[in-house]
Amino acid sequence: MSGLTPQLLLGAYAAGVFPMAESRADSSLHWIDPEFRGVLPLDQMHVSRRLKRTLRQAPFEVRCDTAFAQVVAECAESSEDRPDTWINAEIERLYSALFELGFAHSVECWRDGSLVGGLYGVTLGGAFFGESMFSRVTDASKVALVELVMRLRAGGFVLLDMQFVTAHLRRFGAIEVPRRRYKLMLGRALRIQAEFQRELPPGALLTFLQSVTQTS
Repeated sequence: MSGLTPQLLLGAYAAGVFPMAESRADSSLHWIDPEFRGVLPLDQMHVSRRLKRTLRQAPFEVRCDTAFAQVVAECAESSEDRPDTWINAEIERLYSALFELGFAHSVECWRDGSLVGGLYGVTLGGAFFGESMFSRVTDASKVALVELVMRLRAGGFVLLDMQFVTAHLRRFGAIEVPRRRYKLMLGRALRIQAEFQRELPPGALLTFLQSVTQTS
């Protein structure tokens, strides 16, 4: 897939497809259009009682868009439960370009001056396409996901595309929808003008936690 530009990539997202590499070492990219798409309904997020306690304790400094390239690089690193990833050098190049154009964002968890967790994704209209997340300490990626949903709701987004549903994401309320239904959801989202919220007002977290479904 040589010659892929950020503009072509945005067009692919608008059509409901996204690129992945077979592995970190694979130099080529492949278009993915799954039969069932993972989405997290923004008004139906689940947060466990334990995670709510963690969020109230504010163990991390949460920032947005201050270390986008580093977040992508961390997501591309192998880990004990993920020996290889689909993020190759071309993915890093393309999404860094989208970030420079204002179409990609990162949510970052910092502790003692170090980046310890986060996620990144692409925005288009009222849709956010979550790409990948990582965690170097307990709960860092979970906190980043909650912080993302807060910002999307505050900014008027209506669709959080998670690509595929994992057991981890299902605990937050992620569901699978058939391709046809997803394309309808995407079409509605693309007609909305939403704005990614890098900063939230004081008290936003407590208000948000009162609005979400609590699990054990």
